[in-house]
Amino acid sequence: MWRRLLQTANLKLPPILRPRTYLDALVKTGLVFALMAISWCASAQVCTGSLGDPVVNVDFGKGGNPGARLPGAVTNYNYVPTDCPQDGNYAILNATYNCHGSTWHDIPEDHTPGDANGYMMVVNASYTPGDFYLDTVKGLCPNTTYEFASWIVNLSRPSSCGGSPIKPNLTFNIETTTGTVLSTYNTAAIDYTPFPQWRQFGVFFTTPASVGSVVLRLTNNAPGGCGNDLALDDITFRPCGPTIQAAFTSNTAKSIGICEGQQAPQYDLTSSVSSGYSNPVYQWQRSVDSSLFTDIAGAVSLVYQADPVKPGRYRYRLAVAQAGNSSVACRIVSNELTVQIYPTPVVNASANNPVCEDSPLKLAASGGSQYAWSGPNGFSALAQLPTFSASLNSSGTYYLEVTSVDGCKNTDSVKVNVFPKASVAAGADQTICEGLAIALNGSLAAAYRWSPAKGLSATGIRNPIARPADTTTYVLTITDNNGCQRSDSLTINVLKKPLAEAGPEKQIFEGQSATLDGSAKGTGIRYSWSPATSMTNANTLQPVVAPADNTTYTLSVISDVGCGAAQDQVFVCVFKKVAIPNAFSPNGDGINDDWNILYLQTYTQAVVTVFNRYGQQVFTSNGYNKKWNGTVNGNPLPAGTYYYMIDRKNGLAMLNGWLLIVR
Repeated sequence: MWRRLLQTANLKLPPILRPRTYLDALVKTGLVFALMAISWCASAQVCTGSLGDPVVNVDFGKGGNPGARLPGAVTNYNYVPTDCPQDGNYAILNATYNCHGSTWHDIPEDHTPGDANGYMMVVNASYTPGDFYLDTVKGLCPNTTYEFASWIVNLSRPSSCGGSPIKPNLTFNIETTTGTVLSTYNTAAIDYTPFPQWRQFGVFFTTPASVGSVVLRLTNNAPGGCGNDLALDDITFRPCGPTIQAAFTSNTAKSIGICEGQQAPQYDLTSSVSSGYSNPVYQWQRSVDSSLFTDIAGAVSLVYQADPVKPGRYRYRLAVAQAGNSSVACRIVSNELTVQIYPTPVVNASANNPVCEDSPLKLAASGGSQYAWSGPNGFSALAQLPTFSASLNSSGTYYLEVTSVDGCKNTDSVKVNVFPKASVAAGADQTICEGLAIALNGSLAAAYRWSPAKGLSATGIRNPIARPADTTTYVLTITDNNGCQRSDSLTINVLKKPLAEAGPEKQIFEGQSATLDGSAKGTGIRYSWSPATSMTNANTLQPVVAPADNTTYTLSVISDVGCGAAQDQVFVCVFKKVAIPNAFSPNGDGINDDWNILYLQTYTQAVVTVFNRYGQQVFTSNGYNKKWNGTVNGNPLPAGTYYYMIDRKNGLAMLNGWLLIVR
């Protein structure tokens, strides 16, 4: 920076001295104070008073990338429709990315605030210094001071060009159309920055009498080569004049917020104008909800009484110009004063009305950011959706105050009726035996609902028939004439009827024992076996039995609570020891005429087969219900020895041997 100050002062810096060393020397000689003053004067090339609206605002438009070329008279650089122009070329772009091996900064958007897809002029300076932008600016006022300004960014990264890119250096000249220079300004070398940085440069000038157009000339002073790349945007010409200060007469703030319908003496506006106009004329202007400023008819003094009443954002400012030269292009304007009238919130208070006693009472509010409820029985709440259990004392009007995010308030109310809770009785608990039914008897109501439905003849009547298979609790929910519901319950205890199960059949050999596998179910039961002979305990479910013969045992189960009785039987088969005679005399004398095998009848599936000595089968029988009389096909067999085989089945061993027929 100090090197630039020295250059501005036309002082040369000896190459053998470092800047810090030379600065020390300047301090000792007192030159540094002069340099600081020179630097301030060089940079103070913008209006120090009040500005008017831009008479000219060149923002290069907006649209798809790239934009159209400029008129040929504006620049002698060559237009290229690319993102990264070469030396001596320019482009109209929305953004730059990855230009020249990423030696340029990436510029994601132009400078114009809020300008989506806005354009900027991207310049890669020519090798030869000279003019690169020339335009005639029309519509200015004669004998009026203007500020010219433009926003510029150095596109080169500090690391480009071996760390020493050429820095842009521009001169702005404001000239008459006949070539007379009205003002000139040099930016000096625009330094590169680690990140892209838009900077504003400008100068102010005064138009001569009868002159309403000027020429803007931008000159590139730096040599061509690596660097000297820039982007240009938002070229403006604005009237410049004395300082105008607008204020509220009773408030030092620049913005006042007030709720709709409130009285506000702060609406008195006043302004002060520093010296600069010999015969100033005043005009108050207003903008509603961010629209453009328009003149207020008749508001032509330093004081104005504003009277907005509808919700909205009202901006006020004072425009000032020299008498006889007061067009829009000549006027300067004060700072803005804002009156924000906030709307009264639209409030809605509601409730789930009517509500039944002991049921949730739900209040609801909308329209603000803060809520305050008050109501019967000392109720108060700050919630938007308060909920509580209603009592009979909860009936009445609930009042709501709502505050908007802007602090404006409004009220509403809602009336709530609380009905007494319904009276319900499902009836007394009942006890029945399994399989029986009973009629329920609920209290009188407008509507009924029994649950569960299992075992009921109906669920929506007062007196359904219940036939539950197991003990069941039934809930009766009734609705009264006010729509209030309430529930009660009763339990039907089901006594299980007796169930007897004697168990599977048993088979034993004579002299053995078996355990019976009886079981019994039911409520309040007792059981016994019969006959009780050859049994260890007739009053147990698994007694041990040892009958001498086949026996059928009966298990009897009796309900002591009056739900009946049940029986079941089991057969115990006793296999006798078979006695096989080895001789008989089928001679018809009535004595020992048949082969009488004792106890074989207990083996009902037994197969008896007899063979002669030649192995021929002479008799067979499934079971031995009819004794063999020594014949085959009705013919008597001769006396002699025969052989038998007896298969008793049931996995028992085969019996075989010989027998003798005696004649």
